[in-house]
Amino acid sequence: MHPFTTLFLFALAAATAVKLWLALRHMQHVRAHRDRVPPEFAAAIPVSSHRTAADYTVAKGRVDLLEIPFDALVVLALTLGGGLSWLDATLRPLLGDGLLHGVGLIGAVVVITSALSLPASLYRTFVIEQRFGFNKMTLAMYIGDLLRNALLGTALGLPLLAAVLWLMGEMGNLWWLYAWVVWVVFNLTVLAVYPTFIAPLFNKFSPLQDTVLEARVRTLLERCGFHAQGLFVMDGSKRSSHGNAYFTGLGRSKRIVFFDTLLSRLTPEEIEAVLAHELGHFKLRHVAKRIVWTFAASLGFLALLAWIATQPWFYSALGVDQPSTSMALLLFFTVLPSFTFLLSPLFAWYSRRHEFEADHYAAHHARAADLVHALVKLYKDNASTLTPDPVHSMFYDSHPPAAIRIARLQAAAS
Repeated sequence: MHPFTTLFLFALAAATAVKLWLALRHMQHVRAHRDRVPPEFAAAIPVSSHRTAADYTVAKGRVDLLEIPFDALVVLALTLGGGLSWLDATLRPLLGDGLLHGVGLIGAVVVITSALSLPASLYRTFVIEQRFGFNKMTLAMYIGDLLRNALLGTALGLPLLAAVLWLMGEMGNLWWLYAWVVWVVFNLTVLAVYPTFIAPLFNKFSPLQDTVLEARVRTLLERCGFHAQGLFVMDGSKRSSHGNAYFTGLGRSKRIVFFDTLLSRLTPEEIEAVLAHELGHFKLRHVAKRIVWTFAASLGFLALLAWIATQPWFYSALGVDQPSTSMALLLFFTVLPSFTFLLSPLFAWYSRRHEFEADHYAAHHARAADLVHALVKLYKDNASTLTPDPVHSMFYDSHPPAAIRIARLQAAAS
């Protein structure tokens, strides 16, 4: 067995085992605290709601316990099981050895893996979300979203993929640098056009009609020195009863979007506080920092791919006999998650740090008490567990645990 085969198997097994261990301890921890609301939330969240949140978390965890090993088996089937080699050999006589073959091969893998993940997605939407009263989607709407996503992915993804594969084959040793430039330009373009051209394909966006709330929001924006193209309400309730608010777009295309479900649950003061938190992310350049880190990491990964794609052992160690640019791309991004999973706590920590900073910003530009009240309502309405397992949270949670976050905000309000 090639040493890299052994290393890959170890990384895949370790990542899978840790994920299963984290899922199990998270479910056990939530179950153990199911019947007791944390003291800081006891006045606002009844035991019945706390139990519902625990049951919701456990129900999602059970799906994870099935999906985690299944995903690992899919990776093994594609690599050492010969799946990619078989697909490559099947398509080569039909599509030849050129660019069309590379695009077709990667496209076929995307279709197959997406189809394999579909049962879990359907179960989450129409069983779990339905059982806990969150799902508002019909099967027809689900299929419509699926088709729109597929068409959008094809329209945007195929030209990008063709460009990257062409650069890999034609631009010599520095192809990875040119591909990175294309990747950066593509992502920035999508971020810029998303609010106007892409998001409306899936949801209806209407100007905010509440004049009192609009005046309050405009005052907050002026106070924070922020300019937005407009204030919009999204019909999120047609798919889910979960609520949220977010900024989208770049430059002059920036929009502030409120889910209609959020507006129906929070007071104007609470909405202002939530918006102040989101403004904090922009004013503290969290979005820009994450974009820069993402682009820097993609540059490093592409440079690594450029080197490893020239190594014959990389293909043979992963069960592939016929090296190609498309196969290098497929193998690299198929096995990469197994090697990077243990870095998850670092990325989660960085995100949670930004959330604390945005909360601090919100506490100085709105009332911290209003943000606390808003968060408690959202935790309750979204059935978010108030008692996550600390280790699971350290790996996965982009936001701080509820108790820690609320405690910091209460300290800022006092």
